[in-house]
Amino acid sequence: LRGYVPLYYCRVMYLFIIFRVMYPFIICRVMVSNLNAEKYEDNVDIIVSPPFVYISQVKETLTAPIQISAQNSWVGKGGAFTGEISVEQLKDIGCEWVILGHSERRHVIGETDEFTRKKAAYALGQNLKVIACIGEKLEERESGNTFDVCFRQLKSFADEVPSWKDIVIAYEPVWAIGTGKVATPEQAQEVHGAIREWVSKNVSPQVASEIRIIYGGMKYFLLLLFSIMNQAVFPVFLSPVSIISS
Repeated sequence: LRGYVPLYYCRVMYLFIIFRVMYPFIICRVMVSNLNAEKYEDNVDIIVSPPFVYISQVKETLTAPIQISAQNSWVGKGGAFTGEISVEQLKDIGCEWVILGHSERRHVIGETDEFTRKKAAYALGQNLKVIACIGEKLEERESGNTFDVCFRQLKSFADEVPSWKDIVIAYEPVWAIGTGKVATPEQAQEVHGAIREWVSKNVSPQVASEIRIIYGGMKYFLLLLFSIMNQAVFPVFLSPVSIISS
């Protein structure tokens, strides 16, 4: 993959890896060992996102130039919110990024667009970078509402965030997460193009030209390769399964 990156576009490649909550630390340790063994070019940004309880252990064992992301953060300054994790705590342990708006937070936990945008605004205000997740459910795609859903979620972020320079947009169709299904390259390309056009019209052409858009829920290596070869689509959320199969 490193050989392809410089040939097709000059933007920095972005590889984002989530360590899922069901994996024990021994699996995280194997993945960290594999990541440490790699050699990375300057135009590749790599971010890993372990479960909160493993963040410090992962950070201490990483030797490669890899950044750390949390999988969630609280909506405001810390206080009496038992079980939640504040932005300030994440920064204390060395996190540079946080995932917000993930489909499981939206559709399982019940976090609304409004709640998610407030979390993003607070994180960015505290200099914690944000992976802003958007994406439609299967019934929304089948009813032809993919763009409506994605644009609504984008607008929610746009209404609150102070700047887009520390945001990466992650398009993750909910129907392609843990289901064995995967969006085709054409489907991913279509939505990524629409996202960039929306940003151009509703934020600014400059932001649209600079912001990185990645695909989440990926299972197959060929879609990753397509992403690298196509300027409009950017890699990629990867699960441990994806890394091993690759």
